Amino acid sequence: MAKRISLRDYQDGVMARLKSVAATAQVDARLGVRIGGENWLVDLSDVAEVMPLPAIASVPLVQPWFKGVANLRGNLVSVSDLAAFMGAGNLSATPAARLLLLHSRHILHCAVLVDRMLGLKHLADLTPDFPLTRSSAWTGDAYRDAAGVSWRCLDIQALAVQPAFLQTGQI
Repeated sequence: MAKRISLRDYQDGVMARLKSVAATAQVDARLGVRIGGENWLVDLSDVAEVMPLPAIASVPLVQPWFKGVANLRGNLVSVSDLAAFMGAGNLSATPAARLLLLHSRHILHCAVLVDRMLGLKHLADLTPDFPLTRSSAWTGDAYRDAAGVSWRCLDIQALAVQPAFLQTGQI
């Protein structure tokens, strides 16, 4: 008879293996995502999980970019539309849209919506894009790939401490 394990144990094992591989083989790997028509790079260690969009329950009297809460395996998680927060318009819920659950060391039970996943990108394959201007506190370095496509780093740690991001209620 096959050994039975819970879904949570299986996912924890997969995440541990991914982190192990990322730590030993590809320390320069970033998760490429599309947010509001722009390409962004997110550090793999800042993301706990990536998943398709679940059902999101709206919450009254909140900022337009705060989409509501979602039930993820029995935990209520706040869901924010990063494109709308950045002023790039609202995310359209397409089959390619994804939810990034942020690592709990930054902020507990928080997820952000992205337009689509673009795969892993390695910083060694990108060239710095000058001038390196930061349009916001959570915007990191800029890069270009071999095809000339622009990429910006998204600093999740800086985003998670921004008062504007933390204040979801309408004032």
